[in-house]
Amino acid sequence: MRTSLRKVFRFAMPFLQASLIKQILVGFVLGCILGLSSPELAKSAGFLGTIFVTALKGVAPVLVFVLVMSSIAGRSDLSESVHIKPIIFIYLVANFSAALVAVAASFMLPSSIQLVAQGADVNAPGGIGDVLRSLVLNLVDNPFHALASANYIGILAWAIAMGLVLRKGTDETRKVLQDASRAVEFIVSLVIRFAPFGIFGLVSELLATEGLGAMVDYAHLLAVLIGSMAFVALVVNPFIVWLCTHDNPYPATFLTLRESGISAFFTRSSAANIPVNLELCRRMNLPEATYAVSIPVGATVNMGGAAITITVLTLSAAYSLGITVDIPTALFLCVVATICAAGTSGVPGGSIMLIPLACGLFGIDQHTAMQVVAVGFVIGVLQDSCETGLNSSTDVLFTYAACKRAERIAKENA
Repeated sequence: MRTSLRKVFRFAMPFLQASLIKQILVGFVLGCILGLSSPELAKSAGFLGTIFVTALKGVAPVLVFVLVMSSIAGRSDLSESVHIKPIIFIYLVANFSAALVAVAASFMLPSSIQLVAQGADVNAPGGIGDVLRSLVLNLVDNPFHALASANYIGILAWAIAMGLVLRKGTDETRKVLQDASRAVEFIVSLVIRFAPFGIFGLVSELLATEGLGAMVDYAHLLAVLIGSMAFVALVVNPFIVWLCTHDNPYPATFLTLRESGISAFFTRSSAANIPVNLELCRRMNLPEATYAVSIPVGATVNMGGAAITITVLTLSAAYSLGITVDIPTALFLCVVATICAAGTSGVPGGSIMLIPLACGLFGIDQHTAMQVVAVGFVIGVLQDSCETGLNSSTDVLFTYAACKRAERIAKENA
């Protein structure tokens, strides 16, 4: 018996020690095989997907509350750093611009995904007035009720309010919040480690019930996401840099994409890419007092790729459920996506975990929103890599832009 167990463990260890992205890919392939070869068995395997989605529903509200509150409370010294205010402004403008691109792409090439909505819970808003009314009511919700009912708008409001107040708290208080944030991120990481099994169950059940047509929807959705990110990286971000420097932005753009973006593409972690970005800033002769702060801050705040992911997937869910989205509501979604992106977790798939917050704008219930999250994990093999490459490379690019802007203004005033 022990010999058999040793053989099983020896066989399983390469899979257990492999990267998460490889494990998800294996789960995806096996799910496809089972869904096409044995539909009845695949429907039973769908229970694994149900467990995964339920676990995500449990951790997501706590993640949003603790992460955003800790992130804001820990930013008490930003105003004292050189050029940091302009860099933070550029980060937020870039996030909002990325969300606008995602809205335009989603309107021109609407994506549909297979969702099973709980009909009574989906209350489509009639327009921006209904959205604002729902927003105000959700903002003033009791914080405990907001957490229990997964009211992400209320959760975000309380997290921001608590974070702003606790910025004036003691260092010990902020350290406790940072520890709590790390603890929640660790739990989320544990849940996400089971993503290969969840994806296996979800994909096998989807193919067993919907057929290969569902995979075409995923390919279209992935094309919209990556196309939007490429447009932002090669058009929007260089334009922002040009506005700051009044100089050709493409040498710096291609340098950061090559030296930082490629590295981040494979690590899939903005935090893990911080040393690469710091070294790149040093080689570009940028002020150390600036990039020593802007790069770590950018790893959590500058998330244009996350803004695209949140926007595209949310609009795909609305389109799939037959919810009409007007221009003012879409613009309001860009604001929400900008805020969500700035509070995105550093763990793989962190942006996907904030999609339910944006879905709440359109009255989409948590159960349906978590199906969208699961779809995000299915396409995350490429989506998360491209998103991280975009996010991390622009940390350096916008730090460069802010420093060159300061130099230009100094010369003009001399």
